[in-house]
Amino acid sequence: MIEVLAPAGNKEKLMCALHFGADAVYLAGKSYGLRAFADNFDRDELREATELIHKLGKKVYVTLNIFAHNRDFVGLVDYVKFLEQIKVDGVIISDSGILALVRKETNLCIHLSTQANTTNKYSAAYWASQGVKRIVLARELSLDEIKEIRDYLPPEIELEAFVHGAMCISYSGRCLLSDFTTGRHSNHGECAQSCRWEYAISEKSRGGEYFPIGEDGRGTFILNSKDLNMAPYIKELASAGVTSLKIEGRIKSPYYVAGVVNAYRRAVDEYNKTGDDFILPDYIKRELELLSHRKYCTGFYFGDKGDQCYDTSKPEQKGIFAAIVTSSAPDGFMVEMRNRFRVGDKLEILSPDDNNGKTVEIRQMLDEGGNQVLDANKVQQKLFIRSDILLKPYDILRINAQ
Repeated sequence: MIEVLAPAGNKEKLMCALHFGADAVYLAGKSYGLRAFADNFDRDELREATELIHKLGKKVYVTLNIFAHNRDFVGLVDYVKFLEQIKVDGVIISDSGILALVRKETNLCIHLSTQANTTNKYSAAYWASQGVKRIVLARELSLDEIKEIRDYLPPEIELEAFVHGAMCISYSGRCLLSDFTTGRHSNHGECAQSCRWEYAISEKSRGGEYFPIGEDGRGTFILNSKDLNMAPYIKELASAGVTSLKIEGRIKSPYYVAGVVNAYRRAVDEYNKTGDDFILPDYIKRELELLSHRKYCTGFYFGDKGDQCYDTSKPEQKGIFAAIVTSSAPDGFMVEMRNRFRVGDKLEILSPDDNNGKTVEIRQMLDEGGNQVLDANKVQQKLFIRSDILLKPYDILRINAQ
């Protein structure tokens, strides 16, 4: 079975990932993960989230993937024993010191982070001998290389690979650019994404002359990689031996998580039905185009170099997040507003069920006091929308700007 693995930067994103069909989620506590600017989960929230995830028959993996300094080990034993106690399904580790500590102090299932730069079958086999049960492969591998690794390893060792989202410019994310430009440490979860900025070259003796690295005078985004999109190639990933499809995006919006998970859930289900005859349906391609993204590429999977965006570092988004459903009723549903819409607008539904892709016309809106609202223009305003289409919590309404 192919696992759809989704990011969960906070509880709302977690609920969206589960609602839209993720088989597993990865998330972090308040320390030791590489997304310090996600909301993340305190211990009570981790316990509650794990119980919910297991109740739904799904899995949760917790990140411990910082490059640790001596000071980072203070309190770590207590934390990993807590994770074992609440029965998380795996911990994602990049540092060999943390790995050794986890093996000594717990029986937690260990996943090796992409930060560990596993790019060949020999290092993969070494990590397997050290107790690693799943290897999150380096993004720089081709499908042929992954197949070699799969064939070399014992069958019980799982392979996970990133299939969608932002690509680090540096080798498997080992980057110091953010540290130098902002003082925010990439490898402790504080990356400022300095690689997305516009750059030009200056020669010291030329007194302030700047030379673009590209072909025009606007500067260049030579470090600004395109986003990964492997949804059309589920069959090829499965044939290479990848069993977990990892979606990037713990600091992206709930709408992004919902849309990408919805697309990959449907793509994997289609692959499970059609096998070698799999062709990604056009409506799934459209879904991924509507979400916020830079230009798409296939990374290194087909032996290509990771592509750069030379036009802009700004992502495009054709579908605008209007509202998220918070509860349902026999004659409509409650939403929390995220972007402005009005009575008379027709909004597209994003849902894991048959309502997906339908439109709902906003005929009547009421605020929490029962007052008529004609223009939803207060962010996070709670509104009741009267409708014959009955939506569920965490379904999403969007404005299609295409």
